[in-house]
Amino acid sequence: MSFETHDARERTKEIQAEYAEKGDALGWFDALYKEAAGDNERIPWADLEPNKFLRRWAEKTDLQGNNRKALVVGCGLGDDAKFLHDLNFKVTAFDISETAIEWAKKLHAATSIDFHHADLFVPPRVWLGAFEFVLEVYTIQPLPLEMRSQVIDAVSNFVAPQGELVVVTRGREDDEIPKEMPWALSKKDLSRFETNGFEQNSLMEMLGDEEPPIKRFVVEYLKQ
Repeated sequence: MSFETHDARERTKEIQAEYAEKGDALGWFDALYKEAAGDNERIPWADLEPNKFLRRWAEKTDLQGNNRKALVVGCGLGDDAKFLHDLNFKVTAFDISETAIEWAKKLHAATSIDFHHADLFVPPRVWLGAFEFVLEVYTIQPLPLEMRSQVIDAVSNFVAPQGELVVVTRGREDDEIPKEMPWALSKKDLSRFETNGFEQNSLMEMLGDEEPPIKRFVVEYLKQ
């Protein structure tokens, strides 16, 4: 059985709301992957290909891994991790969903990607400040707004001095109030990275193919 994209998104919101009512902001991720039972079409963001906005940015900037150590935050089924792997990064990837990680390991068994089940807020200490390139795609936006600063701080902690961080997210205006999950990020939200010692190197705005189109930001930071 496969879901239409709309059905998958609505079911995802239902599961997130169920866990939010219980005071659990993170448990819904694994619940969603378990309920999907191997059908990636039940996971709204699991296209079995890299994020198209990331790919456009990478092609425009001629991104090259050069055997740099990279970390993919909230990797899901590992499509973006595989993209970096193919660009010659040495990739570590993690997700809070153990089900997603086991699924990703099977999908990418032929690669050298180092997949881990881990919590963004309690990561292995050896990861802190250890990566020359960190990628975050759509993992800040589904977490509650009251956690936003904490999430951004946690992502920031993985980047090595003079390292690079790339963030891909739904975007909104600073005065626009997000109405539902996923809660888009504003440029003011993103400025928290600069508070954490990053310099914004570039910000690309792109429009999705939804109707009406939804804005995305792809932001590149350098750690000072």
